Amino acid sequence: MAQNSLRLVEDKSVDKSKALEAALSQIERSFGKGSIMKLGSNENVVEVETVSTGSLSLDIALGIGGLPKGRIIEIYGPESSGKTTLALQTIAEAQKKGGICAFVDAEHALDPVYARKLGVDLQSLLISQPDTGEQALEITDTLVRSGAVDVLVVDSVAALTPRAEIEGEMGDSLPGLQARLMSQALRKLTASISKSKCMVIFINQIRMKIGVMFGSPETTTGGNALKFYASVRLDIRRIGAVKEREEVVGNQTRVKVVKNKMAPPFKQVEFDIMYGEGVSKTGELVDLGVKAGIVEKSGAWFSYNSQRLGQVIGRAV
Repeated sequence: MAQNSLRLVEDKSVDKSKALEAALSQIERSFGKGSIMKLGSNENVVEVETVSTGSLSLDIALGIGGLPKGRIIEIYGPESSGKTTLALQTIAEAQKKGGICAFVDAEHALDPVYARKLGVDLQSLLISQPDTGEQALEITDTLVRSGAVDVLVVDSVAALTPRAEIEGEMGDSLPGLQARLMSQALRKLTASISKSKCMVIFINQIRMKIGVMFGSPETTTGGNALKFYASVRLDIRRIGAVKEREEVVGNQTRVKVVKNKMAPPFKQVEFDIMYGEGVSKTGELVDLGVKAGIVEKSGAWFSYNSQRLGQVIGRAV
């Protein structure tokens, strides 16, 4: 069959459209109908569904109004920078639309009280606290293949400890074990994620490379596979404190879109994450109002149509 089709293509007297038609029919006979198609013929392929991050300014920076479904997302940054907060707010937004969400807590550190404050419906949230990295990724694979889950968060890549490391002795040298585990898992997951329209968010930590003289010494855990497979990578950092008088009530946060396959990358936004509340939506609206020229800023005061709205606390009003 393959030789006949090869001769068909090599015969220059045959019309290209007929040769293509013969090739397509052969592919469909071998692999089933729908295994190959024209991109524009399937509306579901063209339109990408999104889920809001809970931050209006970040949704705008992403270019498509949120994080894309059916894709792999990586959120990374230093400790206490807001990685889990951003992931939980995305879960809350998906649940508001009736979506089913899951949280694979490899760090065994999810705070249900804080999650509820961010708007997460704990009654419908699926949670797993796996013992090994293999178990965590098998659970992730099963949930993705079910086609029933809309958003799945893995917290975190650094905590996905391979079984061989857990069963071994302290101090055992097992180079590249976690990187190989992630590479194999992502090869299996990527097609299932696309077909099921499930968004998988991997939270990751940063480490320092030894002996780097020039450039950034920072790197993420789990090897390079996640960097390639992720459609969106978000670098989140704490850049300051939000104070009310002398008391610290939140963090000033900067998020940079390091990679974006859906829209132009490298945009960055700043917003406030208030303790026990999440992203300050009021502060974001005021910031966007100032940028658009709708809200006037004079010193620490904001006004609209000559009427004072309030005084700034960090960027929260």
